[in-house]
Amino acid sequence: MNAHLKLVILDRDGTINRASEEFVKSPEEWHPLPGALEAISRLNHAGFHVVLATNQSGLGRGLFDMAALNAVHAHMLKTLAALGGRIDAIFYCPHAAEEGCSCRKPAPGLLHQIEERYGHSLSGVPYVGDSLRDMLAAQAGGCRPHLVLSGRHAMVDPTRLPPEFPVQTLVHADLGAFVDHLLGETGPAESLSR
Repeated sequence: MNAHLKLVILDRDGTINRASEEFVKSPEEWHPLPGALEAISRLNHAGFHVVLATNQSGLGRGLFDMAALNAVHAHMLKTLAALGGRIDAIFYCPHAAEEGCSCRKPAPGLLHQIEERYGHSLSGVPYVGDSLRDMLAAQAGGCRPHLVLSGRHAMVDPTRLPPEFPVQTLVHADLGAFVDHLLGETGPAESLSR
């Protein structure tokens, strides 16, 4: 058990790169959100290990194969490396929703895999995502839920989250704003009233 491991867990689509209703099926379709890769680099330089937890149901639906997913991730990692950043590991759920797996968010299976890999409790570890299912997975996995408004919930009022969100959810404009908050470079994140 590494008590000193500084870990941040990120969702991918809508958090790091633009989400697409058509899925991100190739490197050409992967477009980083403004400032997101720089934010990961800042986390790394502050001593944080960054890990991804991402649903990739397009695999289970046959919309792309492992080679395509690996190509997207290789492109992402290379683009990030050019900015001095790195992602230590990528955990993904390949299943379609109807497969009933334990790893598809909002289930916490991916987070349990991360916990097992690192031999480290995820209690209080920040989990950053752009959707309700990310926040529910974070809560179920013992992480601190951080919602970014750069993806699926861009139109949510950050001061009044819908009641289905975990009460302890903190809200940030985007990944850069989350990093500002985490590194103490701004005031507190939006406080939520219900």
